[in-house]
Amino acid sequence: MDQVAAAWLRKLCSMAWLLWAIKALGQDTVASFQPKPIPRLQAIPLPGAEVSLQQDGQEVFRFHHSSSLRRPHVYPVLGPSGRSLIRMGHPHDPMGHSHHNGFWVSHHQVNGIDFWADHGAGKGQILHDRIDSLEDGDREAAVVSSGVWLDPDQVIVLREKRRTALHVTESKQNLLLLDLYLEAAQPEVVFGKTPFGLVGVRMSKTIGVHDGGGRILNAEGLMNEEGVFWKASRWVDYAGLVAPGVVEGLTLMDHPSNPNHPTVFHVRNDGWMGACLTFDGERKLKQGESLQLRYGLLIHSGMQQAATLELVWKAFSQTQPHVFTP
Repeated sequence: MDQVAAAWLRKLCSMAWLLWAIKALGQDTVASFQPKPIPRLQAIPLPGAEVSLQQDGQEVFRFHHSSSLRRPHVYPVLGPSGRSLIRMGHPHDPMGHSHHNGFWVSHHQVNGIDFWADHGAGKGQILHDRIDSLEDGDREAAVVSSGVWLDPDQVIVLREKRRTALHVTESKQNLLLLDLYLEAAQPEVVFGKTPFGLVGVRMSKTIGVHDGGGRILNAEGLMNEEGVFWKASRWVDYAGLVAPGVVEGLTLMDHPSNPNHPTVFHVRNDGWMGACLTFDGERKLKQGESLQLRYGLLIHSGMQQAATLELVWKAFSQTQPHVFTP
């Protein structure tokens, strides 16, 4: 065998050995590949200080916590059809109601400071400067964040911890769970008597009673603004069209552990609803004292009946508020 033939033979043998080694390595890799199950619900951090709460890779709602915001908020909240059930701002007064940020937390009077509105002098800011944890799971995913309520001079009035969670109910419906922990940072913190605060929801335009012919219903079976406005209840539902022939809605639920349960609801035919912490009177905290609250926002299809929503509320009422760690 001449030298050229011998060289080619050596190359062929080397290539054959290399192919065998790659195949053997691949087989070994496949045999040792044992992936863990992927959680169905995930909290995915995004650029711009946002967290997407997702089910099977599809977003259900998004938490916004940029330091440039007047307050953190959730937008959008997507119904089963994939369309948002909430909006940013009043459909007929976008500037005057720019503080209507989808689903949000704020209060009109805390030590005389307005944390509710955006415009004018003397406004406070709810600043979330830290994400404490992101949780994934098959039944629940959550973002836990920390922040402060600042007066116009950037002095801390309240310290806050918040857990915003996506939960799947026993009936396979999506539920937004909101847990709030508020601690007084001043010698005394007074939540003033007002119907504006602590939780607000700005419904999509087509769901509103005025604009879209939607329907409001509370736990007592009362309907629309004429029946539910400034009434105490365990829950209030707002539902209407989100697309031709497609009805979806949101049910804002008050947890029985909340100090003013059943809360008074501030609900209007123009697509706004909120849970009023201090409708009946002010609430005071001494420095170091805290207030904890839990609310639920059921995301549902169809025009639900009161009996069906009451069953969902009963299940929600048996859940335990989140325990925040220092």
